[in-house]
Amino acid sequence: MMFVFSLLAFVSLACSKDDDPVDNDLFVGQYKGHITYTKGETHIDAKDGKVEVVKVGKNYNFIFSDDIPNLTGVQFEKEGENTVINIGSDEAHLIKIDESTLFIAYTKDGEIWSANCSR
Repeated sequence: MMFVFSLLAFVSLACSKDDDPVDNDLFVGQYKGHITYTKGETHIDAKDGKVEVVKVGKNYNFIFSDDIPNLTGVQFEKEGENTVINIGSDEAHLIKIDESTLFIAYTKDGEIWSANCSR
């Protein structure tokens, strides 16, 4: 029983708005703002969208609202003191995240994700 309580307390701390994904191997946080997705004729544009960010180790998963497909298994490296940027970033693959902002401009296999969010 004590183990379950300890685990719940740990996960609750991982969700704090002051928590920085750069500093933790386990991070869960929700960012809100403008998100879009395009694939062929499909275009989703949500001005009040949400992105749930789940980090385990160096792998990040981005779970989008509004029926936008998720981005999973993205690896990051530290850029500066409190920001991480995805490994292999360029004009087609850019994701930057810190404790308060999430920026995505990501293209993969003809799919395009974008996000300009905060928490």
